[in-house]
Amino acid sequence: MDPETDEVLDAVGPRLRALRRARGITLTDLAHRTGVSESTLSRLESGQRRATLELLLPLARVYDIPLDDLVGAPRTGDPRIHLKPIRRAGMIFVPLSRQPGGVHAFKMIIPAQPKPLEPTPQTHDGFEWLYVLNGRLRLIVGDRDLILPPGEAAEFDTSLPHWLGSADGAAVELLILFGLNGIRAHVRPDHRENARPSP
Repeated sequence: MDPETDEVLDAVGPRLRALRRARGITLTDLAHRTGVSESTLSRLESGQRRATLELLLPLARVYDIPLDDLVGAPRTGDPRIHLKPIRRAGMIFVPLSRQPGGVHAFKMIIPAQPKPLEPTPQTHDGFEWLYVLNGRLRLIVGDRDLILPPGEAAEFDTSLPHWLGSADGAAVELLILFGLNGIRAHVRPDHRENARPSP
């Protein structure tokens, strides 16, 4: 085997462990969802067992990411990025960053609402940063109720009660950065919503 292939395969275990922890999934949960034993998953993550297609395919399905991204396969020269939207709580998140762990970037789309939604502020550990691309965003953070037009940005501690929505019922598009806890709170996979057809 060539050194580049060895290097990719050696990095699979730590990558899988980081991805599982970033998603907030235990080995027990993962074993239940994939049908792969907990001990096999543990050995795979620690590098004591070599990754095989038979082991990686169920993991790619559970994590809902392409197999190449799961193992960190080298690029084949095709510059296209195949983005897969995540639907969550009536919003659409398009992942723009590809590595497990750390801060993740998303394009977030709040669809047009014929009737304004009642704000339901939530809290979680972490932080968020956002930049409005199109539309008018209503942002509630703590006791502040703000309207952000295109070109405005905000950053806030998500341990404060916060809520994002359309200011006028029209669609809103924004760029958003989440720390790991923000990813778990907002874009953890919800297979029922992911299964719905695109509008």
